[in-house]
Amino acid sequence: MSFWTNMLHCAGGRYYVGHTDNLDRRMSEHTSGSVPGFTKSFAPCTLVWSECFQTRDDAKSWEKRLKGWSRPKKLALIRGDFEEISRLARKGSPSTGSGQRER
Repeated sequence: MSFWTNMLHCAGGRYYVGHTDNLDRRMSEHTSGSVPGFTKSFAPCTLVWSECFQTRDDAKSWEKRLKGWSRPKKLALIRGDFEEISRLARKGSPSTGSGQRER
């Protein structure tokens, strides 16, 4: 079985990060608005990045990691700019996991 970590771009420029064992079904749920919470409140949402993992623990670990990333690091990941991700990590880019909201 495969597990996915995914990032959605939602209304107002917000990003949602989650994980699932069925990416197509989960995207359908987010798109239809049948999932209460963040994506329903900030619809519409579009899938901008996803990665497949062998275990749920790996997918959840990446979800947690990405939720702590700054907006510039998330944008670099979406672009596939791994040099920029490394540069931002070395720079000590502020994290959204600090309790501060991105604007």
